[in-house]
Amino acid sequence: MKKLLFTAAIALGCLSINTAHAQITIRAGVNIGSQPEWGPVGYAHAQYYYMPDIDAYYDVPAHQYVYNENNVWVHANVLPARYHFDRYHTYKVVVNQRNPWEHHADIRTRYAGYRGRHDQGIIRDSHDSRYQNHWKGDRDHGDRGRGDRDHGDRH
Repeated sequence: MKKLLFTAAIALGCLSINTAHAQITIRAGVNIGSQPEWGPVGYAHAQYYYMPDIDAYYDVPAHQYVYNENNVWVHANVLPARYHFDRYHTYKVVVNQRNPWEHHADIRTRYAGYRGRHDQGIIRDSHDSRYQNHWKGDRDHGDRGRGDRDHGDRH
């Protein structure tokens, strides 16, 4: 009888133990260091830049452009030759949503008023200490001047 009571007590004790549940919250982290020097200032996190002047995106973490080619969204390290723009002076809209090109018509309409604007502050020209050790943009990664008139390369 003692063994039966002892076994029952252990079984009840095991059933009443609460297991610890870890709560993990994943948040969009700060990615100031991965933003290119031609990116806009004031954003701790930027997933994409939408550039109304060329109607294309820049994927900040992947360091790739996303543009439409024959109704297909292409991801590439460089833009095709038809894109002649000055990425240091073109306006960039930060878009922090997944696959913004899936809602491109809405984004294009919403930000059409930014076409032709050249008054946006960029990381390269900022004196904010947050940008002290930022990524130097494509120029240090084999894409010197592509899509950037400042460097004179017209590829």
